[in-house]
Amino acid sequence: MKSKRILLIQPTIYDNNHLLVKKDKLYFIGLTMPLLAAECGDDWDVEICIETIEDIPWDTDIDLIGIGSMGHSIIRGIEIAKEFKRRGKTVVMGGYMASLVSDEVKQYCDCIMIGDAESYRKQMLDDYLNGTLKPFYTTTVEKLSTPLPRYELVTRKKIGDFLPVQAGRGCPNRCLFCSIACLYKGKYLRREIPEVMRDIRKVKELGFKKFLLIDDNILSDRKYTMDLCNEIKKLHMTWYSQCSIKLAEDPELLKCVADSGCICLSFGLETITAGNLKKMNKSWEDPKDYSRMIRTIIDAGIDVATEMMIGLEDDTVESIKATAKFVIDNKVTAPKFYIITPVPGTPFFEEVKDSKDLVNKDIYTYSPSGPAVKNSKHLTAKEIDEMYWWLYNEVYSIKNIYKRIVFCRSFLRHPFRSMFNLGVNFFYRYHIKHNIAPIII
Repeated sequence: MKSKRILLIQPTIYDNNHLLVKKDKLYFIGLTMPLLAAECGDDWDVEICIETIEDIPWDTDIDLIGIGSMGHSIIRGIEIAKEFKRRGKTVVMGGYMASLVSDEVKQYCDCIMIGDAESYRKQMLDDYLNGTLKPFYTTTVEKLSTPLPRYELVTRKKIGDFLPVQAGRGCPNRCLFCSIACLYKGKYLRREIPEVMRDIRKVKELGFKKFLLIDDNILSDRKYTMDLCNEIKKLHMTWYSQCSIKLAEDPELLKCVADSGCICLSFGLETITAGNLKKMNKSWEDPKDYSRMIRTIIDAGIDVATEMMIGLEDDTVESIKATAKFVIDNKVTAPKFYIITPVPGTPFFEEVKDSKDLVNKDIYTYSPSGPAVKNSKHLTAKEIDEMYWWLYNEVYSIKNIYKRIVFCRSFLRHPFRSMFNLGVNFFYRYHIKHNIAPIII
């Protein structure tokens, strides 16, 4: 009889030297594995391996292996799957990358779990025990509700000083490059506030004073966000999240978010070139407003992190240099950059997959930190790679780290937080100098 044991693996990624990214400590811990462990139920013995900070237990006596696929970790995930299959294990893969290219990934494992796993996780486990495992499991989640994540399976690992909590999934927007838009098709699913607060209270009980509120866009439902923030405020904790920069246009909501303990928000600005936004179906944002909105967010007491892409169609050497100046001048605390990559399954991929500008069609080598796989109108893929690392080195030069973190009003208002941010920036700089983009930290 098969045992009720499962090993869940979160693969790492490769750096630009094709070496596995390994760290002594992982600050941004994912929610997927603790949540999937809870979905398995109390009668299943679950182990979690986070490869970025741990070694894969190849000689495990557990027969059922579950592997995630966040972003280009799918490349490493497939390698892990092939090796465990060679060792006679049953391998299940899931996550958004496996979901988007399920037919391709299926050849390396026994089963693919497509989309949200909540509604069919139990069915898959029962089928495994009965010897009737199906090649694909897929369904549509209409109401988002999850059990309490098994945080205790990761708190003993070398992680940062906060834990993740999920409020919602999906986004009402449909950006052409976004895998979230492909999976949720304009839908936004939110959990009931009491359930979210249950998880936040558990994080606090475990001794953590901070949490990361995982949500693809907390502005998708204004009333919900207001109500949630009013409840969070009662716990006197601090938190991080991501949302649209349009938060700056709503003073009441911005104050509510700040008063509840939010200390940093990440904004997907993508580009400072309006033509690029229009081509990517994100023309509702206007780069001319970015500086004003960033100042508004910072004045509210919230640090600003940004995520931006290069290699877009209207990019030039001059526009990328202007991007560096924009980030430095606006005192962005934690800027991250990505090379535009046609993720299989997205409209952008369908648009460029047969283009002569696509210089690399091996999807398993695609990475948002390069090498670039597509020429743009003004830049070759090689030039995009060169400008990508120039951009990171410019923004994270010692001089510009100090300009962004120390020589600004926020340093006097929040000195201890600013010193922490300074340390984070030098941590990022260390990795950049070793050609490792600070994408997973």
